[in-house]
Amino acid sequence: MSSLAARLHEVRQRISDAAVRSGRRADEVRLLAVGKTFPASAIAEAYEAGQIAFGENRVQEALQKQPELPSEIEWHLIGPLQRNKVRKAVGAFHCLQGIDSLRLAEAVSRVAGEIGHTQRILLQVHIGGELSKSGFPQQDLKEQLTQLLALPHLSVAGLMTIPPPVEEPEKARPYFAELRELRDELAEASGCALAELSMGMSGDFEAAIAEGATLVRVGSAIFGHRDYPASS
Repeated sequence: MSSLAARLHEVRQRISDAAVRSGRRADEVRLLAVGKTFPASAIAEAYEAGQIAFGENRVQEALQKQPELPSEIEWHLIGPLQRNKVRKAVGAFHCLQGIDSLRLAEAVSRVAGEIGHTQRILLQVHIGGELSKSGFPQQDLKEQLTQLLALPHLSVAGLMTIPPPVEEPEKARPYFAELRELRDELAEASGCALAELSMGMSGDFEAAIAEGATLVRVGSAIFGHRDYPASS
């Protein structure tokens, strides 16, 4: 077993253990392996070890990797989507997780309709008050959810958030609980299940699972340390 495969196995075991500790089944939580900045060869190695779902932050980076990799891979865009990249992103990803405004959702629906596609999305929620983070303010989402659900070429599967960084994983739990409670409120009001909760990353995914995460986005714990370009 390669070192990457061993790390992947360890993360899966931690996900399973965290689910069981929370009184949930292990299969209620899916792992999204985040391959941003890593080459297609690393993703291929994880795929060979049984990982199917992968997350990327940038549309162009994902599009460059996809032709080199098996078509069975399930791609998620987890970074922000600029409106000038919508046409490239729609249909190229199983799920667009960073939909952070009604205007962006409308653009995605329009392009999806043009190509005869229904695009699965998650609605990113701004929790924690950080000015650098994007997402729907909670009140805006409550007011606009009916319009979002009415868009004809979207499948709104749930919510996503990126909480503020914390020193200890347990300190992130209130943010994850807040997203779950918001989802429950929106689901009851709209009649739409909004079943997916994408929350938790390498440093805090076990705390996210304890608060109801159904998708955890794990990169460095699987692929290792990232070397970012000096300009980023």
